[in-house]
Amino acid sequence: MPSLSLHNAVIPVAGLGTRMLPATKSQPKEMLPVGKKPVVQYIVEELERNNFDRVLFITGAGKTAIENHFDHDPNLIRLLREGGKEELLAELEFERSGAQFFYTRQKTQAGLGDAILHAEDFAGREAFAVALGDSILGRHAQSQTLSRMREAFLDSSCAAIVAFERVPANETHQYGIAFPEGEVVPGETFLLRDVIEKPARGEAPSDLAIAARYIFSPLIFEALHETKPGKGGEIQLTDAIRLLIKGGERVLGMALPPGETRYDIGNFSSYYEAFLEFALTDPELGPQMRDFARKFLESN
Repeated sequence: MPSLSLHNAVIPVAGLGTRMLPATKSQPKEMLPVGKKPVVQYIVEELERNNFDRVLFITGAGKTAIENHFDHDPNLIRLLREGGKEELLAELEFERSGAQFFYTRQKTQAGLGDAILHAEDFAGREAFAVALGDSILGRHAQSQTLSRMREAFLDSSCAAIVAFERVPANETHQYGIAFPEGEVVPGETFLLRDVIEKPARGEAPSDLAIAARYIFSPLIFEALHETKPGKGGEIQLTDAIRLLIKGGERVLGMALPPGETRYDIGNFSSYYEAFLEFALTDPELGPQMRDFARKFLESN
């Protein structure tokens, strides 16, 4: 029987980030700064807060900066210490994380489902979380979603829990959309009847779009092995989730709790929104940034 422990997490970061060119020509989109930290650091911190202490990055070409960021850098620490820059040393506390980091490469862009298949040996027969490497959840990155998903998964016999967010009806064709069973209460689980990848305009069963966080039992690997490649030869994770549901497995959804937002750092619009929020609410520089924004808006 699969283990009920839940301390493994997977962060897919192999995407090319073409929607963020030219900013991503020579650096991963996951390393773009939002406020004072790169995107992927917020995601790792979210996982650590929720007791995921083994983290696998699914990487690709040009992603070595991510591995370098989470490596211990004794030379930098020595230089800061010798220079008496204790306040900057404190900013590197994440290097002393108790989490273990692992890396494997997705050599071809064959879809999110294919990326998750690269985690099969890592996860073994244990459940695991998936946190997409280009999405920050929650105001100030203090999301409660993964915590609630983890608790619900451990308390229920289900094959998967998927996070969802509400999106405008005219945007549902851009996402994987939930077909829920019954009422959907934000922050609580609901039963999924189906999930549709990018439904045609006007045919979406709801306005609930997949929101970059998942928890899976090892059954997902069986479903992924059975999933046929779709457009462009890619294996879609959504298709594997549908196979679980159609096979009689219990798959749950959870809408983001009230007040929570997903920032998709895969496009400039959402990236700008994220950076503005983090800058305007920064504990140290927030008042100065708000004053600047106020004066800018008044004069433009």
